[in-house]
Amino acid sequence: MFRSLDDMIRLFSDKRILILGFGREGRSSYRLIRKFLPDKPLGIADQNPFSLDDDKVSFHFGSTYLDAMKDYDLVLKSPGIPFVGITIPPHCEITCQTDLFLKYSDSTVIGVTGTKGKTTTATLIHRMLQAAGLRARLTGNVGVPVFDHIGESENELTVMELSCHQLEFMTSSPHIAVLTNVYEEHLDHYNDGFAGYLRAKMNITKYQQSNDFLIYNPHSTVAKYLDPSALEAKVILADPTAPDPFLARLAGCNPHLKGSHNRQNIAVAMTAVRRLGVPDAAIEQAITSFEGIANRMELVGTFGGVSYYNDSIATIPYSVLMGVDSLGNVGSLIIGGMDRGLDYRDFADELCKRPIDNIICLPDTGHKIASLLRQNGCRSQIILAADMEEAVQNAVRLTPAGKACVLSPAAASYNKYRDFEEKGNHFKTLVRQYANHCD
Repeated sequence: MFRSLDDMIRLFSDKRILILGFGREGRSSYRLIRKFLPDKPLGIADQNPFSLDDDKVSFHFGSTYLDAMKDYDLVLKSPGIPFVGITIPPHCEITCQTDLFLKYSDSTVIGVTGTKGKTTTATLIHRMLQAAGLRARLTGNVGVPVFDHIGESENELTVMELSCHQLEFMTSSPHIAVLTNVYEEHLDHYNDGFAGYLRAKMNITKYQQSNDFLIYNPHSTVAKYLDPSALEAKVILADPTAPDPFLARLAGCNPHLKGSHNRQNIAVAMTAVRRLGVPDAAIEQAITSFEGIANRMELVGTFGGVSYYNDSIATIPYSVLMGVDSLGNVGSLIIGGMDRGLDYRDFADELCKRPIDNIICLPDTGHKIASLLRQNGCRSQIILAADMEEAVQNAVRLTPAGKACVLSPAAASYNKYRDFEEKGNHFKTLVRQYANHCD
């Protein structure tokens, strides 16, 4: 049965609502509710206090802010709030913008998730749709809350990048689901570690119907965790290794899309948009004009013959290895960040096989990886850095001309930075400060 935005507003009017987390998505939820229900009493809970001129809001701040859930029927949860060790009150329904959008919007949704590659893939899909002259929005984990545009345009296509946090409490799935890969990530976010993370990811297809589609690469890690015969959706395999001259030409035509991992991103994006009738000419136009994405093998500049790349989004070992392989001439690799309990022994083994001149290791995980590299007899020069400034200074001093220096952490950034973007921006600032004089 079709449900509309009006139905969602009626749902809101009948419930005691708590907005849990008042970051970008929480503020978006507040704006939508106030647009249609200006006088409705609301609760807002956040660990950090803030001011808001609204006498209809009850505020819940501080370390016990999650306790407020017991006083509400419907909780609009922000993605970044973990529920590890939290008991959800039995009368309380946990939902999120993504789930409500899928239930109450008339937009056809192409959802993209995966441990890595989801931003590039979602962006490529969006560009392909636009190149074909179709009305489409790119929302979700790219930084655009889906409520910001709900109800604005009928029959519009929505490309939605979905993180595990956005998928965790989903009870709906998109019409076209794209699953790029699955690796160990965000293990500290779930009571049962990787099992919980995997369960959240698989929600992208769990609620699909027989007229929906799931797209993935049969050679990726996704195949280990899926039983296609148990799914309602039609499964379409996007094989980047297939002898496809069109794919081969596209995969080699843009320097921002180097490497086998980007060949997969192109393959699954192309497969998704073809379900919507996008012609090959539009697909090619989108690929050739793609200018890259910030923090994803982002070229900061070339100074003194050294090319500096910001790949701060590479928070797991797989992404680092793919990036190193796609460049092929890494003189200095800067790794390290927050320790989330990942096992780095295989990563250290693989790094030792790469011809990298210098591996510069940041706290906390970088220093642990340095010990593993030395135990393995790694031929690279291993350098411990206390912070990013020291790491960049070493990179500027040691990276041979004609090679690349890459920040690719293989870890989250939260031990020193707000997020990977802040870490990447700090790296870029320091590169321009210390390397600029080399020209």
